[in-house]
Amino acid sequence: MPEPGKKPVSAFSKKPRSVEVAPGRPAVFEAETERAGVKVRWQRGGSDISASDKFGLAAEGTRHTLTVRDVGPADQGSYAVIAGSSKVKFDLKVVEAEPAEPVPAPAPAPAPAETPGIPGEAPASATEGEGGSPSPEGSSSAATNGPAAPDDPIGLFVTRPQDGEVTVGGSITFSARVAGASLLKPPVVKWFKGKWVDLSSKVGQHLQLHDSYDRASKVYLFELHITDAQATSAGGYRCEVSTKDKFDSCNFNLTVHEAIGPGDLDLRSAFRRTSLAGGGRRTSDSSEDAGVLDFSSLLKKSSSFRTPRDSKLEAPAEEDVWEILRQAPPSEYERIAFQHGVTDLRGMLKRLKGMKRDEKKSTAFQKKLQPAYQVNKGHKIRLAVELADPDAEVKWLKNGQEIQMSGSKYIFESNGAKRTLTISQCSLADDAAYQCVVGGEKCSTELFVKEPPVLIVRPLEDQLVMVGQRVEFECEVSEEGAQVKWLKDGVELTREETFKYRFKKDGRKHHLIINEATLEDAGHYTLRTSGGQALAELIVQEKKLEVYQSIADLTVGAKDQAVFKCEVSDENVRGVWLKNGKELVPDSRIKVSHIGRVHKLTIDDVTPADEADYSFVPEGFACNLSAKLHFMEVKIDFVPRQEPPKIHLDCPGRQPDTIVVVAGNKLRLDVPISGDPAPTVIWQKTMTQGKKVPAGPVPDAPGDAGASDEWVFEKKLLCETEGRVRVETTKDRSIFTVEGAEKEDEGVYTVTVKNPVGEDQVNLTVKVIDVPDPPAAPKISNVGEDSCTVQWEPPAYDGGQPILGYILERKKKKSYRWMRLNFDLLRDLQHEARRMIEGVVYEMRVYAVNAIGMSRPSPASQPFMPVGPPSEPTHLAVEDISDTTVSLKWRPPEREGAGGLDGYSVEYCQEGGECSEWVAALQGLTERTSMLVKDLPTGARLLFRVRAHNVAGPGAPATTKEPVTVQEILQRPRLQLPRHLRQTIQRRVGEPVNLLIPFQGKPRPQVTWTKEGQPLAGEEVSIRNSPTDTILFIRAARRAHSGTYQVTLRIENMEDKATLVLQIVDKPSPPQDIRVTEAWGFNVALEWKPPQDDGNTEISGYTVQKADKKTMEWFTVLEHYRRTHCVVSELIIGNGYYFRVFSHNMVGPSDKAATTKEPVFIPRPGITYEPPDYKAMDFSEAPSFTHPLVNRSVIAGYNATLCCAVRGSPKPKISWLKNGLDLGGDARFRMFSKQGVLTLEIRKPCPYDGGVYVCRATNLQGEAQCECRLEVRVPQ
Repeated sequence: MPEPGKKPVSAFSKKPRSVEVAPGRPAVFEAETERAGVKVRWQRGGSDISASDKFGLAAEGTRHTLTVRDVGPADQGSYAVIAGSSKVKFDLKVVEAEPAEPVPAPAPAPAPAETPGIPGEAPASATEGEGGSPSPEGSSSAATNGPAAPDDPIGLFVTRPQDGEVTVGGSITFSARVAGASLLKPPVVKWFKGKWVDLSSKVGQHLQLHDSYDRASKVYLFELHITDAQATSAGGYRCEVSTKDKFDSCNFNLTVHEAIGPGDLDLRSAFRRTSLAGGGRRTSDSSEDAGVLDFSSLLKKSSSFRTPRDSKLEAPAEEDVWEILRQAPPSEYERIAFQHGVTDLRGMLKRLKGMKRDEKKSTAFQKKLQPAYQVNKGHKIRLAVELADPDAEVKWLKNGQEIQMSGSKYIFESNGAKRTLTISQCSLADDAAYQCVVGGEKCSTELFVKEPPVLIVRPLEDQLVMVGQRVEFECEVSEEGAQVKWLKDGVELTREETFKYRFKKDGRKHHLIINEATLEDAGHYTLRTSGGQALAELIVQEKKLEVYQSIADLTVGAKDQAVFKCEVSDENVRGVWLKNGKELVPDSRIKVSHIGRVHKLTIDDVTPADEADYSFVPEGFACNLSAKLHFMEVKIDFVPRQEPPKIHLDCPGRQPDTIVVVAGNKLRLDVPISGDPAPTVIWQKTMTQGKKVPAGPVPDAPGDAGASDEWVFEKKLLCETEGRVRVETTKDRSIFTVEGAEKEDEGVYTVTVKNPVGEDQVNLTVKVIDVPDPPAAPKISNVGEDSCTVQWEPPAYDGGQPILGYILERKKKKSYRWMRLNFDLLRDLQHEARRMIEGVVYEMRVYAVNAIGMSRPSPASQPFMPVGPPSEPTHLAVEDISDTTVSLKWRPPEREGAGGLDGYSVEYCQEGGECSEWVAALQGLTERTSMLVKDLPTGARLLFRVRAHNVAGPGAPATTKEPVTVQEILQRPRLQLPRHLRQTIQRRVGEPVNLLIPFQGKPRPQVTWTKEGQPLAGEEVSIRNSPTDTILFIRAARRAHSGTYQVTLRIENMEDKATLVLQIVDKPSPPQDIRVTEAWGFNVALEWKPPQDDGNTEISGYTVQKADKKTMEWFTVLEHYRRTHCVVSELIIGNGYYFRVFSHNMVGPSDKAATTKEPVFIPRPGITYEPPDYKAMDFSEAPSFTHPLVNRSVIAGYNATLCCAVRGSPKPKISWLKNGLDLGGDARFRMFSKQGVLTLEIRKPCPYDGGVYVCRATNLQGEAQCECRLEVRVPQ
């Protein structure tokens, strides 16, 4: 099992692939290992496969083969091959035999990895335990069932990402499945491009990472989704998965093809040279279609048809931060450091300045450290060098200090001449300068620890505040303590402005606080990290007070309770209640309350003195809310006995009085009555049926409805004494009460009193007013770059009060914060919303407001995105003109907007015509930046214009500056013969000949080809002509095609000619008449004649080879030999030799060689060898000191050494003496001898060790000695 973080290497260089086999046929699986001798096991269903009649196993070097004979349905299933710690899985599928001409079956459901228009076979499903083959999602796979987690003890992957192909601008998804049945925690998956570019830092509009978990199969799914792929997206990718104690990774490749647009294919491009690109569309004569085409070039798309895209939106290529730093100017260091997570800017500049760009050749190192290394935080890095001396000692330094082995942080490895330092779990503390020291030479490098990119987890929210309020922006990032930048309208907010802005960090949350907002603080605020940014808008409005519910007039009777209630927009606003303009002082009967935004004035036991004008004045605002309290007097007349019943109200009669009550409030009707005997009271409510005008008032009286047939009345008896609606009757009064008035309580109430003497009746009209119903969802139109028009309809019910206006709110689609767009009520049913960010999705909603208050919000509108139209196309020009056509070309607009670019429209009109006379040259849009406008009237003077379109509509047009006359201009014929065709054109036999000659001339000239003055004949030579060039094409050249060709261009009586010389060359024939002219000693002289056929080109030389008669193995003696005779030397005596000669020209050697018929023998002469007589030399030498001892003075307590050098042969015996005494038995003295250098080490000497030291050397030739004096000083 590999260590966590260590990248495993697959043991296979070629992996077996899944196959489909018909019943009865054999199935063969091949695998190749990295090295020979590796033990390979084949398995089926987890059990090993052995050789049998059914299965055949073969191994040859690194190649291993499994053969399944006579395949049947029982052989279908999953197989595996294991080598070491690597395991590759593959499938065998048994299918029915297909007919000779199979009809393609319907393709499976398209997956993101399958892009239309890309031919290629789907990669087989191969899953390897360690570094297996990748598989893109959606590719054909033998595992058709769900992603079950197999028992795989080696790897973590269930399905690995595989190689994928996509066209430019297309999308592709790579998926990896990881078994999670045995994992306690979710695995950590990282995606890389190239060696170390972490794709999590590149997540954005064109690259997303997704993950999910299937609880049923216990499999984790990780996806890499690439949209709008560009050519820079191609390359190698890597997926790494790690758990607490396991690690696995796999590599896969992405190939990006150029897209082929409709109508862009040009059959004649098969005849062009690959270095020429056809920019426009050409037509060929129908009579010249004979011949064989090279369709391989038809798959290539001209670069002129490629849709330009914004370079900022392209997927980023793999970046080398160190190369960027070395090439960037000093002013860009800070930006690059922040973008790539380099935290130590000062240290980076110091190391960058001290780096040596030119290094001298080293004698101690065969391979030095690289100038710089980079590693992600938490990963490990290996620093490796190769030494010239495998036995040399190595020291590793960090910032000049030697690195000591401690724990598992630093690991030192030695393998032959290779020395490796491994640093595990790299942190910012490991960001330093490292050196490898060998003897007196060192090599240095810089290690940069790259922090992972900081991503935005929760973005900023838009805010709308009043002047003076506190503003706090909050954003959550992926790393704690990450470095961020706050910007306002693109300008960075620095610490120098801390008196106004306050920055706060709380773990992964970052806050920007503005204590008291001003109008100048409004704008767009941005939080920028190394991995993205978050944008929000702050709108600051002047402080205004809005009245949601005003106080209303009240009519109450004696001893009743009067309540005045109002609601304002600010719950912190205080106010004063006035009675007839004077401040009202609360007491036991009069109470004033303030709860939130609601202010109340309550008067208990109302008396006639309480009848007055009451007002509420908010503090700090020029606002006054007024209402009047009416006291309802009860007239009581003395009546004698047996008086008829009577209702005592101020306005008795048939006409009803209107009583207004706010929905939710209590309604109490206190009706005094009299009569003797006591009358019976009957309450009835008139129920109205028929058509009702929305948001309109109720009918004035039952009598009014008699004029219309649409109203039908019926009365409902009210007699409940308990509940929400109840009636209470006493001797002198009847009380009708409604708790919490509702809309249904609105209507005409009839009070009837009866006794035997008579009856009386009064009608009372009750009107319930409420906040209006919410309007319907608003509709969005006229969406622009930063604005839109919002339209809505009035609510179905206005609450019984006229609608005063509307309030509009908006929010970002992914946000939960609604922001109010107006403080003053909108009177109209539409509003133009501005100050939106282009490319951000918004939603709108609206409130309706009447005198009672604000309705509930309407449903949100359909999401919309502010998108501006593109700017006008640039560089509009006329490319070509004929009698009926005009060819135009242009460049994309400078600004495309967030909506991208859908295409272009081309229009034309007569000179002097108006805008309404523009005629579309093409139905629909074109994505190309060129167009041929056809069927134009000859001689007309036309103006052309081109407009770019996107989802926001057409942009501004680009118009030709001058009118264009549709008439072809006579142009003299002229051949533009390329430089390489002006000299002899050489081609080999069998190669294709494709000669393209551009020309000019109008009208279209007539082209004629001749060879040696004769017209071309035969089907082997094809001619293709177009309005701008002519092509001579020969599919397979032969020697007979050599000669002089002439092309003639003719327009009426004008013509132009060009001559081409074509030479078809082939291999030469072998030389002739080879023979041995002489043989002497160790030499043989050869001679031959030139070949009969030189291949239609000059003979460049000959190759002479020899072969021993015994082995007949040929060895080259001479190459590129120009003469026709030579001498072969250094032959072996006693052997026989054959000789052969090949002839060469520019095509190559001749197929056969001229060989000698008989062998040539080298005779063996009779010579006796007598070894020379050498005199023995005597190298013995008496000992002598080449470097004597020197007197020394040392400090007591510190080790001291005495050194000298001696020579002598044989090696002398060494003895050390102090003051005449031998030191050989004293353990305090150590003696060394290496290559004649003698050293005496004295361990921690004391004053007693001072004296005269003698070194004596003795051998058989003599004796020598030297002495010195040692002084040991005691430190003061």
